[in-house]
Amino acid sequence: MIITEMSLGTLSIPLKKPFRTALRSTDVVTTNIVALATDSGTVGYGEAPPTAAITGDTDGSIACTLATRIAPALLGRDVSELHDALTAVERSAVGNTSAKAAADIALHDLWGKLCGQPLYRLWGGTKRTFATDYTISLNAPDEMARDAAEAVRDGYDALKIKVGVDFRLDMERIGAVRREVGPDVLLRVDANQGWTPKEAIRIIRHMEDEGLDIELVEQPVARHDVEGLKRVTDAVDTIILADESVCSPRDAIRLIAMRAADMLNIKLMKSGGLSGALRICAMAESAGMECMIGAMMESKVSVTAAAHLATARRVVTKYDLDPPILCASDPVKGGVRYDGAVLSLTDAPGLGIDAVEGVDWKESVKG
Repeated sequence: MIITEMSLGTLSIPLKKPFRTALRSTDVVTTNIVALATDSGTVGYGEAPPTAAITGDTDGSIACTLATRIAPALLGRDVSELHDALTAVERSAVGNTSAKAAADIALHDLWGKLCGQPLYRLWGGTKRTFATDYTISLNAPDEMARDAAEAVRDGYDALKIKVGVDFRLDMERIGAVRREVGPDVLLRVDANQGWTPKEAIRIIRHMEDEGLDIELVEQPVARHDVEGLKRVTDAVDTIILADESVCSPRDAIRLIAMRAADMLNIKLMKSGGLSGALRICAMAESAGMECMIGAMMESKVSVTAAAHLATARRVVTKYDLDPPILCASDPVKGGVRYDGAVLSLTDAPGLGIDAVEGVDWKESVKG
């Protein structure tokens, strides 16, 4: 199975309602779709959303890197030589993790289709289902409480609360949500780098003193302030989850060595795809540190890839893969299936994706 062509396009999916965090606000998922064609007629799909505030990658940088650096490195390669192809992607450019992730995911999709097996099974996984949390967008406390109550009525029993804009108002937001949903719903708080270490310690201790029973707090401080992250982790009893501070296996080594956080949030766009994510999983498991699998605002293409990883690695114990739920439509045919909060993988080979509808195909690079 020889790679003969890379097609690049963009895809826009409206959200059911605007999505707001401490870093950005959007009402649409805008992403880049990659299709790798082969001489056998088999196509592998990948994806790279622009998330400049986190990865530094834009639509322009993603498209340029894929067309001018990654495509020439892959055309003519044999899919059966997966390691060599992935190495070529990694060496094609410095950084550009989202573009690399798109190619990496498409390569793994082709590899699974070549082997006739779903990815999770090729990695030794046996579990096919799991439940995701549901994200409550950053808004006024009363609106967030209403959104949380609606999510619980829809069957979600784990919620991620977005905060991080005003630490005093954040305490009101968290308290309002807990009062509205009651004691039996898991609450996770995501500050998206919005607090200083002192603010984070103050807020988290307040939540502990008030008995709000927060399961974990995600990325309370700036991504570069790993020492501050460790200060927070050491000062509170609540689990601290690193997100933006861990974008690569090298970052994972540092955080694990410092014990700067209790858990790591793995996202394919940060790690450069499945291969980088698998390395982070191995490091965390060796250190006895659990992981969450998460995503940017992505379509079901890359979320399906993340789901395969999640079911194949026991070190992944928490799941935050709700972006397709937040979308008003699903243009991806095949892939992971959603039934409320429950995600299920099929036995279809690779990612199990047959097509992606509505893509504005802009460029094709042939061998």
